[in-house]
Amino acid sequence: MRAWPLILLMCFSLPSGADEVIICYNYGCAATDTVEFDSNVLNAVHRLLLRANNAAGEREAISLSIGLFEISAGQQTPTWADKGGNVNDDGVDGRMDCIDESTNTTSYLRLLESKGWLRFHRVLEPVRRAPLLINDHWAARIVETQTSREFAVDSWFFDNGRPAFVAPLEEWHKGASPE
Repeated sequence: MRAWPLILLMCFSLPSGADEVIICYNYGCAATDTVEFDSNVLNAVHRLLLRANNAAGEREAISLSIGLFEISAGQQTPTWADKGGNVNDDGVDGRMDCIDESTNTTSYLRLLESKGWLRFHRVLEPVRRAPLLINDHWAARIVETQTSREFAVDSWFFDNGRPAFVAPLEEWHKGASPE
């Protein structure tokens, strides 16, 4: 798959500007755009993270922050049209599959990490689960620094702008979903 080198570059690179992130969409990162987060978005995200007094609170703030980043990105790109899953937006410009979602979420998390706003977690590379041979699914991944427990941060289930689903990695690997 030709998109994988681009996906890896996007996941492991720091944002090109202080408040810019490269995102991808249209399934398999077929299209890319640079989005810039203004001070209103960044201040809102920072306030959410500052209110977190522990790792569980930070995961909740991360979930909400992903939604805010998606709303802002959707104002700058066609990703506003993204619907949860892969069926409800098939063929729409701006649609995102789990590869797009996990790549973008990882980029948003790396922006937070680069600003020093994550106090209880570190960002890891995206993670894959394959409960069935043809049912691969990807999510962003964080690790709690105190316990080394890993969590999936999965924004694929919801429409653009909704908070991400965050679950312990072992449960996510077993097929956990927000339903």
